[in-house]
Amino acid sequence: MSSFEFIGFEVEDGVAVLSLNRPDALNSLTFEMMAEARDALQEVQIDRSIRALILTGQGKGFCAGQDLKNRIPTGMDVVDTLMERYFPVFKAIRTCRVPVIVAVNGVAAGGGASLALTGDIIIAAKSAKFIQVFSRIGLCPDLGSTYLLSRAIGRARALEMMMTNEPVRAERAAEIGMINKCVEDEDLMATARAMALKLASGPTYALEMTRKMVDDGEDEVFETRFRRELETNRILRDTRDSKEGVAAFLEKRSANFAGE
Repeated sequence: MSSFEFIGFEVEDGVAVLSLNRPDALNSLTFEMMAEARDALQEVQIDRSIRALILTGQGKGFCAGQDLKNRIPTGMDVVDTLMERYFPVFKAIRTCRVPVIVAVNGVAAGGGASLALTGDIIIAAKSAKFIQVFSRIGLCPDLGSTYLLSRAIGRARALEMMMTNEPVRAERAAEIGMINKCVEDEDLMATARAMALKLASGPTYALEMTRKMVDDGEDEVFETRFRRELETNRILRDTRDSKEGVAAFLEKRSANFAGE
């Protein structure tokens, strides 16, 4: 089994656990992390002894979204680069050969919230919270958020989250159908593992086909929306408000938006 630097990956009793491993940065996403996650998910596809997958984060947070310091290489198109390096991971989770349980510990912000919503069954610790944050930096939600969130909780609630950036705590997320279950922090991984073991003892291929029928015709829509979000943000990144929002975020201050 491969060894990784930016993720953890282990298999026990037919259950694989993929954990994001940049705890000092609240597991914010980088190209290197995505490359390792892609390799680990490929192992899940190949290893027939794996019957369920748990996705979680190490440390105090699930994932704080994209690392804004992880710059696109000079001369590379931002949309094509993110579609090449990020989208395959999200697609691999959505179309995984085995059921995917997401165990959300702590904050799931921006693209981290998108990543959490990509799974099949989402269990969150009581201390967890979901935040969109994109408009805080003058951007629109991306990495599938406009598709996944609105599909999970409806247009009105999704737009409220996206426009206000107000955090939604785990208990509320369960109430509105964003996640399946909220549990005490100390019970998170035990609950996720119990669910994974239950699903791992089931008819794996039938479960995969069940998800496929639920998502029938949606995968192409998801990919299209993923790209359109990135294309929209490529335009927004050149606006005054976005530049101010990113600067304010990195400087840990309130942004002074001018509406332009």
